[in-house]
Amino acid sequence: MLKTEFLGPPLDAGPLPAVFYFALSAHDSLHLHPYNQPAVFLSSPNLRIFSVTLPGHDVLPPTEALRVWADEIHQGRDVIQTFVQEVATYIHHLIGQHVINPQKIALMGLSRGAFIAAHAVALLPEISCLLGFAPLTRLENVKEFQDLNVQRWDLSHLADKLYNRTVRFYIGNRDKRVGTESCFHFISKLAETAFEHRISSSPIELIIGPSMGHKGHGTSPEVFRQGTSWLAKKLLGDEHD
Repeated sequence: MLKTEFLGPPLDAGPLPAVFYFALSAHDSLHLHPYNQPAVFLSSPNLRIFSVTLPGHDVLPPTEALRVWADEIHQGRDVIQTFVQEVATYIHHLIGQHVINPQKIALMGLSRGAFIAAHAVALLPEISCLLGFAPLTRLENVKEFQDLNVQRWDLSHLADKLYNRTVRFYIGNRDKRVGTESCFHFISKLAETAFEHRISSSPIELIIGPSMGHKGHGTSPEVFRQGTSWLAKKLLGDEHD
């Protein structure tokens, strides 16, 4: 069963725009500094921010939780597809309960959370926007998966399902944890796929800035604020100002 939390008006206040944020556990994503900064910056009386505990983050610390993913894959279980299908079911449940506005839903993720968010958006044609910070785009780039055959989950394989969404990714210019070049490759393929479908000016963006943190895999408060301000404008217009 998914573990979830949310920030914003109570659920009985009616349908509102919604952002689903993936980073760590549901609680830490919304409350643990600095990982919760996107949720803090997005906070609004006109918006709900939901979060879902990522696989492994309820049993291991974040630095070790990807081992759970790797162990599941090693045993032949598709932990990623199983999880994102549960997320899709959860979002459809909230739409059915008139908790969220089905015309104004975005998914947002940090690192591995952006990887999950992209896979979930691919399952949900009603999602309008995808925002990723320091996004993981290929599992084989991180040490936990280097001895496994994991290419099937590369985000580049989702291009045919994501090319018509509004996408913005931020990454450092030397991210040695998830790979700046891999992120560029994914966004480039997404834009090319949009062009092949006659979308000549697709709203697909990659913003590369100075790397920071361990292995260049960090995101500054300024970048979190810039990205969430962009997303708030997409969902709320001038209401967020």
